[in-house]
Amino acid sequence: MQEHWSEFRVSNDCRDDAEELRRRLADEGYLFFKKLQNPDKLRALRSDMTRIFYDCGWLVAGTNPMDGIADPAKRCTEGDLEYNAVYHRMYRLESFHRLPHEPELTALAERIMGRPALALPGKKARLWFPKFTEHTTPTHQDFVHYQGTYDALTCWAPVGDCPIELGPLAVLPGSHKTRKVLDHHFSLGAGGLVIRVEEIVREFPELNVPWHTTNFELGDTLFFPALTIHKAMPNRTEDRLRISLDNRYEGEGDDIAQHMLEPHMADVTPLSWEEVYADWKTDDLKYYWLKAKHRAVPRDMGYIEKGFSEALELARKRDKRGILALRRVLLSNPASQDAKAAKAVLDEIGVAG
Repeated sequence: MQEHWSEFRVSNDCRDDAEELRRRLADEGYLFFKKLQNPDKLRALRSDMTRIFYDCGWLVAGTNPMDGIADPAKRCTEGDLEYNAVYHRMYRLESFHRLPHEPELTALAERIMGRPALALPGKKARLWFPKFTEHTTPTHQDFVHYQGTYDALTCWAPVGDCPIELGPLAVLPGSHKTRKVLDHHFSLGAGGLVIRVEEIVREFPELNVPWHTTNFELGDTLFFPALTIHKAMPNRTEDRLRISLDNRYEGEGDDIAQHMLEPHMADVTPLSWEEVYADWKTDDLKYYWLKAKHRAVPRDMGYIEKGFSEALELARKRDKRGILALRRVLLSNPASQDAKAAKAVLDEIGVAG
């Protein structure tokens, strides 16, 4: 793969042209818009979020929370219990859940799909500490994590300016045209699964092209379908926390995987919707998806199970990445079958859990 990157194609010129939006999405596998979202609403959300991060000690004492100056001693990531403790406190924010329902987002999703669209309730934020490169979101397709339908749209946007050095999202243009879920392997990054692009290029040489990304400004927004290959650029800043939103839209009537109807990471640290809603001032978005036409389907755990099997094998070879993954499983869910398997392998190689 070439190491350099190219700028996203900007689609503001066809924002109201459904036919052209669909043509570009079918051709390139993404749609990028400058200033699609209201910057003032995003600033207000950033204020809500960063105040929690500051109060929880993630940000340096005495700094302005809005600046997102991270304390490197507090570095953690998805799968760490200390991460979930802060993340689930943030997850209770009504402003966090309300923003994906703003008309500029839902109307665009409906224009692309040609039918009513539902913002999935399992909304997500991505919070990345600086110089934590090994845990950067790896190259992957969203379908392995969110499932339901290939036609689901991911909507990614930073909550604050996100220049290249802070780690915005990048996509591999045209990669959705494989029309299949590609082989994923174990990774330490978010989601725990990675595509080895050199393997894919051997099968699809047309994908040996530069990644597309940009220096995101507040309000810039990226849409792409579930089979588009993408990744996060590493956060190479000295001290800034990268904060972004990662939401999904499905067309009315499409299948929704059951776990996407639950709070994010509730499978790692329990969190109910009643707990999420406890301090909300309004009721209109509570359980809103129950009014929509959709079918909940079981989650296919095969992708995760394959990645965990690879982590076990890496740990047996004393690979530090595999050992770290097994230790996380032991800490997060010690009574699970995976934890028992992890402990057995760690005991086998004489490493403490």
